Amino acid sequence: MEIDLNSVRLASKSKVAALENYYPSVEPRPYRVSVFGAGYVGCVSSACLSKDGFAVVAVDPDRFKVEHLARGQAPIVEPGLDELLQSAHANDLLSATNSAVDAINDTDISFCCVGTPSLPDGTLNTNHVREVCEEIGKALRQKADFHIVVMRSTILPGTMEELVIPTLEKASGKIAGHDFGVAYYPEFLRESTAIADYYKPGAIVFGQYADDTRSIDALKVLVAHIGVTPHVIPMRSAEIVKYANNCWHAVKISFSNEIGNICKAKNIDSHVVMDVLCSDTRLNISRAYMKPGFAYGGSCLPKDLRALTALGRSMNVPTPVLDAARLANAVQIDHARSLIDAASHETIGFIGVTFKADTDDLRESPLLELVEGFLGKGKEVSIYDPHAARDASQGRNYLKHIAPLLHDSIKDVIARSEVIVVGNKYPGLKDAIETAGKLVTVIDLARIEIPENRNVIYHGLCW
Repeated sequence: MEIDLNSVRLASKSKVAALENYYPSVEPRPYRVSVFGAGYVGCVSSACLSKDGFAVVAVDPDRFKVEHLARGQAPIVEPGLDELLQSAHANDLLSATNSAVDAINDTDISFCCVGTPSLPDGTLNTNHVREVCEEIGKALRQKADFHIVVMRSTILPGTMEELVIPTLEKASGKIAGHDFGVAYYPEFLRESTAIADYYKPGAIVFGQYADDTRSIDALKVLVAHIGVTPHVIPMRSAEIVKYANNCWHAVKISFSNEIGNICKAKNIDSHVVMDVLCSDTRLNISRAYMKPGFAYGGSCLPKDLRALTALGRSMNVPTPVLDAARLANAVQIDHARSLIDAASHETIGFIGVTFKADTDDLRESPLLELVEGFLGKGKEVSIYDPHAARDASQGRNYLKHIAPLLHDSIKDVIARSEVIVVGNKYPGLKDAIETAGKLVTVIDLARIEIPENRNVIYHGLCW
């Protein structure tokens, strides 16, 4: 049953006045927005969009949610939400209905905020996504004006292109990006702080479909007053960003708890330790180490990880996150090894053998592990590394079995090899690859610029 909100509009003057002081008033906005799904994301999105001056229609099949919204009451518990909803109703900016057709006809943009719960095997249940897309698509069939459909539900990469868009197109008889707009706009709202997160987001992400810039331009208008420049990225990238964020948060929580458990066993205040860790914004709380690539190595990380997990075992303190970090590193080395193996050539050139560029340290170098593995398989190996020791007089990092494999230039290594493994970046590398005069396979572990040379068969490690 559709509810006429004009008959149930109400406002709490004192609460609204307080709210206006906290969130500055905004002039009425050009777009009207329908929000499908009145759960946490839908309710908060509806309230905040209304507060920002956009006329909003909340849509949900649940009578309880529709009736509460129609009375200016939040159907969920979220600090500040009731006040926002009352303010929105007092200003005739929020209504509620269970009619998808009416909502689509009365708005320009639709947000889809339906749930995507887990199935018993852990996979994602997208039934609600399919159902809402069918509803919206049928409504779009009857609408002549261009309408924009924005998915906000958490969905796995590929869902927009494999489920959402085909369902909308089939139900509407129209073409996405041409007859109607489509975009993905992941939410990063935390329950209990959702309103603050909406107005002060760490990032705003828009996933663009093909060349549909019209939908992206409309979304930019919806968030223009927030003061954060949106990241406009391909659709699948936007879909997985939400998962990358949440899984990173889960890892951080589990890591912190694991360190805390070890600290408690040694009578150490874990909060003091983590406060110091978080004070380092150059390495710890920063972009440092947050680029997908090859395995870690060197004199510190492997050794210290082993030592701390050994300490945990000695005190009967489990360290599954730290143990998993060691396993993940080994898996990444195996992944690189499999790419090299797949090239099926006998001569392999390594650009870099130290554990990273600009050092001569070979201790626990994952590149050295690869070199030694392929030597053991009888492959012919050549190496370029300007910092690797060529004789015993150059210090502790001299390795008798590696020194004879070192060459003075990258071009020498390329000339001798059918496969080039780029482990570290050095001056002259790009030019040497671009001018390779023969067919060569490049296995890139360091994220170089993809070569334009037609003689180069390129494989990135994880890109």
